[in-house]
Amino acid sequence: MGVLWGVFPAEGVNVAGLNLRFPSYAGALKDASEVKVNVDSVIAGVNSRFRMENDTLAFYRRFLYENPDRIYLPGDDYTFFDDFFREAEGAVREGRTVRVMHYGDSQIELDRISSDLRQTLQERFGGSGTGLFPALSNVPSASVTKSASGAFVQYTMYGDSTTVRAGHNRYGPMAQVVTVSGGGSMSIRATTSKTARPLVKSFSSVAVLYGRASQNFSIKVSSDTLKPAVRTLSGESGTTWSVWTFPREVVRAGVRFTGSAELYGVATDSSAGIAVDNVPLRGCSGTIFTRISEPLMTESFDLLDTRLIILQFGGNYMPVIRNDRVIAEYCEKIAAQIQYFHRVAPKAKILFVGPSDMGKSYGGKIVTWPRLPQLVDALRVTALENDAAFWDIFSMMGGENSMVRWVKHNPPYAGSDYIHFTPAGAKVVGETLARSLMTCYDFYDLRKTVPPSRVKEAMKR
Repeated sequence: MGVLWGVFPAEGVNVAGLNLRFPSYAGALKDASEVKVNVDSVIAGVNSRFRMENDTLAFYRRFLYENPDRIYLPGDDYTFFDDFFREAEGAVREGRTVRVMHYGDSQIELDRISSDLRQTLQERFGGSGTGLFPALSNVPSASVTKSASGAFVQYTMYGDSTTVRAGHNRYGPMAQVVTVSGGGSMSIRATTSKTARPLVKSFSSVAVLYGRASQNFSIKVSSDTLKPAVRTLSGESGTTWSVWTFPREVVRAGVRFTGSAELYGVATDSSAGIAVDNVPLRGCSGTIFTRISEPLMTESFDLLDTRLIILQFGGNYMPVIRNDRVIAEYCEKIAAQIQYFHRVAPKAKILFVGPSDMGKSYGGKIVTWPRLPQLVDALRVTALENDAAFWDIFSMMGGENSMVRWVKHNPPYAGSDYIHFTPAGAKVVGETLARSLMTCYDFYDLRKTVPPSRVKEAMKR
């Protein structure tokens, strides 16, 4: 090996079109000294950092300003989420549904991460159901099973060249629209398996968000145990949110449409409480929203009473990042999206979730994609500068080169593509995000009983 190290060129040797490389002496020393991420130790460290101390104000100060698993807040303003928490607390008491919209790329498909956040919020503030979903979709969910038949056509803003684009920008809050022309029906079933997350799945209301309805457009909603209720609506050009509430929780429902309309989403919720909508946009880097009709989105978020919007993007942009200039350009696009959401959902707080670690083969080893750490840092700065909070999955995982250890964990926490979490890994991520948000809520709750002057003094930096 010593002879080969001395004579083998570092750039390798071309043989029949293949580049043959031999590990360098410096590389071998680096491998020998490399500290590999111990996933169990990382998670144990996360758990320990959430452990409450005797001095509660000191704990919250350290958590909000120093804990690497915290949600970073614009201007370190510990009151940032207070408005959202007040709305969440009052939802059941006031008989209304407060919504959380979770957008992301394929990392959140199958209701991953969103489902754990939903369970935590509904356990704390009340509510049930699986939230908003498209009337027609080829992306499955672990939380709701649905099927549709009839004259439906789906148009999406994201995806590859095989997806169908609409000749307009009225895509709605799910970045897609389903048109029904003449009629159609769909069946909905909540997942009730004890192995699903959350453990209890049911709903007591069905709602449809639609627009541009034809004359005498009607919707008939029925459940597995209750008779159908028909609602006929005359043609309306604006956006409408029509809700059917059952007297008790159910697990199945049917929806039949007669006439034509643009369907922006169907929801299974409770009559009051928290709803968390899972909106996975496969292949999307999170820069498409500004192309959706602002009036439609403004109407929709107001009707839905959306109070928290989560944007989880960044990973799909990694393959095109070659230098710092490309990172800066991407962050400018993300800033435009955040400002767009401020305009169309002025009552909602915005939380940006950065990309996880991603593994790439280089020199025969799986390592973190080049410039991924810089992208995470740049996205954090971008979010905070644009009045959005930020949560860092990359650091929570253990940082650079952590993904390979998540893949090798028993049970595996990530798949063999070194990009996507397994259900077990997504559960760790989702529960940690929920714990970080709920720690902010616990501090909000504590501040109700502590004089503001004492809190302000304790939180000085």
